[in-house]
Amino acid sequence: MKKPSSVVTMADVARSAGVSTMTVSNVINGRPRVGAETRERVLAAITELGYQINLAARHLRAGRTGVVGLAVPELERPYFAQLAARLADRFERHGLRIVVERTKASRQGELDAVAFSRLRMYDGLILSVVDLDPAELAQVGTESPVVVIGERVTPSRFDHVMMDNVDGARQATAHLLATGSRRIALLGGTPGTEATSMPTLRAQGWAEAHAAAGVPTDSRLVVPSSFRLEDGYEDVKSLLERGIGFDGVFALTDVVAIGALRALADAGLSVPGDVQVVGFDDVDESRYLVPSLTSVNPGHDAMADAIVDLLLRQMGDAQPTEPHEHVVPARLVARETTRPLQA
Repeated sequence: MKKPSSVVTMADVARSAGVSTMTVSNVINGRPRVGAETRERVLAAITELGYQINLAARHLRAGRTGVVGLAVPELERPYFAQLAARLADRFERHGLRIVVERTKASRQGELDAVAFSRLRMYDGLILSVVDLDPAELAQVGTESPVVVIGERVTPSRFDHVMMDNVDGARQATAHLLATGSRRIALLGGTPGTEATSMPTLRAQGWAEAHAAAGVPTDSRLVVPSSFRLEDGYEDVKSLLERGIGFDGVFALTDVVAIGALRALADAGLSVPGDVQVVGFDDVDESRYLVPSLTSVNPGHDAMADAIVDLLLRQMGDAQPTEPHEHVVPARLVARETTRPLQA
């Protein structure tokens, strides 16, 4: 029977099953050198005694923490919360836990995340880069496994996973144009600024779709944003108060799109009858809005798979390979905030 007041050890399991502690270790670690009958006897003893594998001790013996770090700009946006959940599910299958920290999209926050003292807490780090430039990132002195995510140009020494912002934005805008919109407000766009920022890349896709359709753009429809719910609301409210006409909205995140939908409703405008709306990120909440939000899915599962595969490769015992840049395709998901395409 299970000991009521003490921790069950591997030796307890060995005595109960009538085998050596080495045999118990071989069963726990899935080694093939144990016969089927013996393996079943050991597993039965583990179940009966309630033996629990001490993963922390195992990691310490291997010189590891069993923890992977995820450093992201903010915790409020659903996109990052849902990315963390996807990564946590995948790493747990490999006996690893994930710790999330916030950099506030600041240079110092990102430097702190990759500081040697911080990296000793992790077996590997996933870093979303927003403010660090390539030269600064190249100077980071660490041999620890790191995968960089985001739009910024990344030094060739790092594995890099990013979504296809330009094509995703192009798909969103082309869909609005194909379903009848001609004056499409760009909420969060900053065209003509830094070429590798998310707002600029998505603004590029917006502009390219207009050019391909032969539809002119209006700079007054480009509204910068801090990507909060209230920004989407105030952006639309400002356009309406200034009398700038528009019949479509491409919000650079779903959060901004949600704020925009509230402002349109408050103004008595119907969606998609008066104004069509498309977001970007396809967060889980998008499908449950009324009306449900048409959005660009940036390839959530493919991105999480690529991040985990690249980091585990670095953390493994195999010979290192050349760093890899992985661009995940985007896909438009049409819902109720846009009109159906005409056959």
